[in-house]
Amino acid sequence: MFDRFFPDRYVASTYVIDFEKLYEEGYRGLIFDIDNTLVPHGAPADARAIALFDRLKKIGFKCCLISNNQEPRVKMFNEPIQVDYVYNAHKPSTKNYRKAMEIMGTDEINSVFIGDQLFTDVWGAKRTGISNILVKPIHPKEEIQIVLKRYLEKIVLYFYARSKKQAKK
Repeated sequence: MFDRFFPDRYVASTYVIDFEKLYEEGYRGLIFDIDNTLVPHGAPADARAIALFDRLKKIGFKCCLISNNQEPRVKMFNEPIQVDYVYNAHKPSTKNYRKAMEIMGTDEINSVFIGDQLFTDVWGAKRTGISNILVKPIHPKEEIQIVLKRYLEKIVLYFYARSKKQAKK
């Protein structure tokens, strides 16, 4: 019942993902959420985010930010990292996941989405047919509508963890 919301992978942080391995596996495009995926909600790109995107470019990845925020927020974050972006994306709508892949010149097979929310980020990626990685939120301070969704996410993640344990048996 909840498995339609299960992420393909679930990790502690964007910053622990083995991007070199993803490249070896054939992935060429990375689509990122911003808030609570790369930096705390509303924060500018920090040294860690800037270093990450420098590294990803050196590996050979095309990168695109996709955010439900308005352009001033996304543009401000993107200024020091200089990748493509889509703002006001209406996630989980599939339209702008597809737009991100079109911008990067990638497709469903060689793209990965990385985000911190199940019902917007992961659900949209799954509906689009692309691989996805759910990361734990960076910071607990969030807007009220996100706080409410987090309670529902806990239920889904409980069943996700349970399914992983059963798969190991």
